[in-house]
Amino acid sequence: MVTDRARAAFLGLALGDALGATTEFMTPGEIRNQYKVHRQIIGGGWLNLKPGRVTDDTEMSLCVARAIVDRGGWDLPAIADNFLAWMKSKPIDIGSTCRKGIRDYLLSGNLEQPYSDNDAGNGALMRLLPTALYTLGDAALLRRCAIEQAHLTHHHPLSDAACLAFGKMIHAALSGADRFALHAIARDLIAAYPKFHFNDYRGHAGGYVVETMQTVLHYFFTTDSFENCLIGIVNQGGDADTTGAIGGALAGAFYGMEQLPRAWTKKLDPAVSVEVQRLAGELIRLSPSPGLRPPSPIGRGDS
Repeated sequence: MVTDRARAAFLGLALGDALGATTEFMTPGEIRNQYKVHRQIIGGGWLNLKPGRVTDDTEMSLCVARAIVDRGGWDLPAIADNFLAWMKSKPIDIGSTCRKGIRDYLLSGNLEQPYSDNDAGNGALMRLLPTALYTLGDAALLRRCAIEQAHLTHHHPLSDAACLAFGKMIHAALSGADRFALHAIARDLIAAYPKFHFNDYRGHAGGYVVETMQTVLHYFFTTDSFENCLIGIVNQGGDADTTGAIGGALAGAFYGMEQLPRAWTKKLDPAVSVEVQRLAGELIRLSPSPGLRPPSPIGRGDS
């Protein structure tokens, strides 16, 4: 069922975030020395988190999801307002490019950052899932909304391309596509932007959106379960909370709820667990997905 897969995707994002936060900024060698293989949600890490707590990856995704659901459709100013309120709440972590974009919105009301060579980070990609859920069934709507939400903070063709490819993969996975169909989407991304090739994955897992996609795609296509995919990703270290969140969203959409490790879901912050599952269902209900509801005009904040 599509709604169950959507819930697994959003829950998978939060699980990957919480799992990866422990190994963020570590090297694979440091992870091996300390944990052998990091495979449990135990908190800690450079942020010294409590077990099951999430970071900016999940929190910004929740900002997007809440805005769409509260407005009953796409409303970019509402998303920006949620980002601003979140930033003012002094979150435990916030990326520098995200902070810059949100601050610009605060000072000038700008809903689109100008192109910048420095905007090829993964901050727009990490929060793309709610947009993909809301636009399920409408590729043109995905393209428009994915780019709009990205450009609130990140304006770079590599970021845009990653967001669009990831959104298409989420749509395909939610619709029950097999691994070969998802790999075809990845090949299309590489054909347009060869930097994303991952066949000879070198193990780089930093915040550069190319490295993020390479890490996620490598482990998604070389593992056979949600758990093994996520363990592989977060044991690369680097920007592990973000690679974990993105990988968890994709693997959750593909494998479904039954593959989410019970030991992990029990550790996740209960309030986060309840909210991401509720919002996932609401986003699918609002989507133009065939068989769920007929296409309808998007929210009053359409721009």
